[in-house]
Amino acid sequence: LLFPVSNLCGKCRLRDTDLLQPSLNFLYWSLHQTTPCSQQRAVAVLLSNVSLLELLQKVLECTWLRSPPSVPAYLSAEDALLCSGWLLVASLLLYQHRYNTEVHQTLSLDLTEVLNAVIFRKKQPTLLLVSILQFLRAVLRQNFSSSLLVIVGQNTAQGATQPQPSSLQDAALHPLAMRQVFSLVVSLQNLLVHKDLLLSQAVVACLETLVEYLYVKNQDVALHVASQPWHRFLLFTLLNGGQKSFLQPEVLRLMTLFLRYQSSNIISQKEISQILQEAAEANLAELPEATSRALHLFLCQV
Repeated sequence: LLFPVSNLCGKCRLRDTDLLQPSLNFLYWSLHQTTPCSQQRAVAVLLSNVSLLELLQKVLECTWLRSPPSVPAYLSAEDALLCSGWLLVASLLLYQHRYNTEVHQTLSLDLTEVLNAVIFRKKQPTLLLVSILQFLRAVLRQNFSSSLLVIVGQNTAQGATQPQPSSLQDAALHPLAMRQVFSLVVSLQNLLVHKDLLLSQAVVACLETLVEYLYVKNQDVALHVASQPWHRFLLFTLLNGGQKSFLQPEVLRLMTLFLRYQSSNIISQKEISQILQEAAEANLAELPEATSRALHLFLCQV
């Protein structure tokens, strides 16, 4: 079934949203809901379909060409298709890398456009932001070196006529620039303030991967980003003052991140003790799975 559905997608036009969107969802779900053996075969089938990959290229490019909806949270049929496209590509990046699958057609994306879609959110629906963040996390985890994806843009273009990295830090973080890193971090912080559960999970995961990427590239930059004083204000904003307010998945994961990179100006011994006290008083069996997992990672880090 995967083979004819992927062929069908490759024959569609972008305006065939009623057919394309559920078809892309089927392909995405097939990748995630099979056994590892079948998953490897499924990835090979999809990556061998040049028409499908060409279609996905067009779907992703529509993100910066779309007209913002009048209502920010409104998810149109076009936006739903974009969500499915970004999520499917993020999954293909992940599994192509895992199984080292042969690539028959590469995707090409402008990194500046991808970042701007998050940094300059023009009434982007929440689900579309989450989908783009999933993609961004995938390329960061692969160090922008996937054989499926070609990154283009101002910071990656080659040739004497193109501007050179403005500093040693920019060169170390290539293809990212320092200004892009800080703009992205500020944007992620602002998204967390919305306290949307799905968005918060995607934002914290992206922030974790971004700092990991920076740490590999330039430890000083990573520690500088992780110790920004604004993070402490963000934590106070996320804490709602209610009972066991520290036992929120996004708060625990942020605390774990700051502990990992020794940001003592963000999280103090007092906060650590308070979390331990709340965890001791909580009924662990009743905690949501996301909270239990985040608490486990926090305690391991401590």
